[in-house]
Amino acid sequence: MVDSLTGIIDQLEQRKAAIERALTALREVDAPATAAQSKPTVSPEVATGKRKKFSVAARKRMALAQRVRWAKIKDEGQPSAPAAPEPAKPSRRISPEGMKRIIAATKKRWRLKRAAARSAPASA
Repeated sequence: MVDSLTGIIDQLEQRKAAIERALTALREVDAPATAAQSKPTVSPEVATGKRKKFSVAARKRMALAQRVRWAKIKDEGQPSAPAAPEPAKPSRRISPEGMKRIIAATKKRWRLKRAAARSAPASA
């Protein structure tokens, strides 16, 4: 019980440290932003090494292509017309002659086993 509480405390302290780092980073980001508002920069777009920005037309093309992909996936999942179910295969059954052969073989096997059991104690 004490070990589990110690583990929980350690996890909470790690989360606390992560939150403090995130707050510090946000404060650092906020400080230059307030200073930048007072002085206008030469170019409004500053290269920060983040994702490439797509034009409105490119985003529309990507959205349309994604909708087409999803429509195709949804169409494959649901057939347009209900398919006729395949007729069930008739269950296989053993013929009466087959059952007689199985019964005869089982009786023979037991007869031989009993005969072997009777002869084994006599010879021992």
